[in-house]
Amino acid sequence: MDYQQALGYIGGVASLGMKPGLGRIEELLARLGHPERALRFVHVAGTNGKGSTSVMIAAALSAAGYRTGLYTSPHLLRVNERMRLDGAEITDEELAGVVTSLAAAAEGLAEPCTEFELLTAAALLWFARRGADIAVLEVGLGGRLDATNAIPRPDCAVIANIGLDHTDILGDSVEAIAAEKAGIFKGGRAVCYDLPDNVYAVLRAAAERTGTALTRADFSLLEPLADSIEGQRFRFAGGEYSIRLLGAHQLKNAAVALTALDALRAAGWDIPTEAAQKGLASAVWPARFELVERAPLFVVDGGHNPQCVAATAAAIREYLPGGQCVILMGVLADKDWRAMLDTLSTVAEGFVCVTPDSPRALPAAELGAEIMRRGLHAEVCSSVPEAVEAAKALAGEQGAACSVGSLYMSGAVRECFGLR
Repeated sequence: MDYQQALGYIGGVASLGMKPGLGRIEELLARLGHPERALRFVHVAGTNGKGSTSVMIAAALSAAGYRTGLYTSPHLLRVNERMRLDGAEITDEELAGVVTSLAAAAEGLAEPCTEFELLTAAALLWFARRGADIAVLEVGLGGRLDATNAIPRPDCAVIANIGLDHTDILGDSVEAIAAEKAGIFKGGRAVCYDLPDNVYAVLRAAAERTGTALTRADFSLLEPLADSIEGQRFRFAGGEYSIRLLGAHQLKNAAVALTALDALRAAGWDIPTEAAQKGLASAVWPARFELVERAPLFVVDGGHNPQCVAATAAAIREYLPGGQCVILMGVLADKDWRAMLDTLSTVAEGFVCVTPDSPRALPAAELGAEIMRRGLHAEVCSSVPEAVEAAKALAGEQGAACSVGSLYMSGAVRECFGLR
């Protein structure tokens, strides 16, 4: 099959939605000859920050000379973004090749795989075919029953920040969600974000139960040195580093990544400090408070739940003129978007509303009506390009705007600025 046929095959099961469970992907991987057994892994779970943390770890491993795979989700524009080897996306031809193999192996499965399961298997097969030394896998949802958890014991399991999201699937408390994410512990080494004691206790109990050596990142060792819209410099555990990613939360994600690199060193990986420094400095993670234009300042952020949006609002106060800006907002209806509005209203000079391209999207008119009910200015647009122009006009050349609310929308916003 060619690239378009491959996309059609993967998209053909999109209607299955999310179906937690490992049985389907384990059978598919067995039919493929268990490509996951030819690889070693860093496995990263969490509610917020797991993508940024994964990117920093992968960049450092590549800088250390290891052939490093990176699997993340969702994509902004092209499914190829989800699978990278030393920073380079899988080509259209390679994706078509691995999906052709998947389709043959999946023939006659008792139950069809979901879209995410197919993409996960495709990534594992590609990494194995390309001879990756190690692969950094970002969990899609939860951890215990996520398709990425079909891998053997990772060299390091990582838990990023944990908050309330997907409560209908993972549980209605941070402790319950933490227990699901700790399902990636299988022995060996693990590190975690400096979480509140009640949440950390859940992870610690899971680590003890599975014989996993768990290390909690020590944020007291973080020392910010310089911070501007161009990037940040900081010290951590005696080393000095720089990152392009903005916001105090990204310093904490970097601390988790560096703690994970220490765990990998203890597992036998040779990662010089210089490689960690080079990797973190080069790490790029689009749509995470990303500056895409300067007149007006225009930032694209994929914040999509209250915890993410709190970090976005803090970054607006820190980096944008006057600590406020025009908010271009589009959200999914199943998110706690009213709580997101509570936070964004404190930094908004006005709102521009649009409907993200998703069957789960909240109509822009409904979002705009709620904003106006709160006595705030809101404009409702029918498309992302129209919304971008409206936000820029409302901000004025000397002002600032920030798109936020959904990663599904961020790719379309970036495309308006010629970015892919």
